[in-house]
Amino acid sequence: MTTTDFTAMTGLELMRWVQTERPTDIPSIGRLLGMRFDEVDHGRIVISLDTRPDFANPLGTVHGGIAATLLDSAMGCAVHTTLPAGAGYTTLELKVNYIRAARTDGQTLTATGTVIHAGRRTATADGKVLDDQGKLIAHATTTCMIL
Repeated sequence: MTTTDFTAMTGLELMRWVQTERPTDIPSIGRLLGMRFDEVDHGRIVISLDTRPDFANPLGTVHGGIAATLLDSAMGCAVHTTLPAGAGYTTLELKVNYIRAARTDGQTLTATGTVIHAGRRTATADGKVLDDQGKLIAHATTTCMIL
């Protein structure tokens, strides 16, 4: 298990650490789904993953929960990049619009989360998931409570 002191890092520093270190010894939803932090900037995160048969819904396409989790992660982590050391957040609200199905055959899905507003008590962000052809799979908004 890692001994990194996460509480001493700003949100941006922590997200950049996750991007570069890709910790495999810390259980997380990102590890479970195979998420990659492709871009980490102040107020913006890009995360991708490759689909697999385990992600299937009963119809044989990627379950909507995968897109929702990818969006929640990208938008929440984007909010996290705006926070000072020792601060945290939690999702208060998540609104997802599904546009089209994604395949389970190793297709890369890429989510971008962008902060709209970062206040003292709440933050809002929006996000979108694109497939490897650049087609919109889903888009979303979130409200996060700053802790």
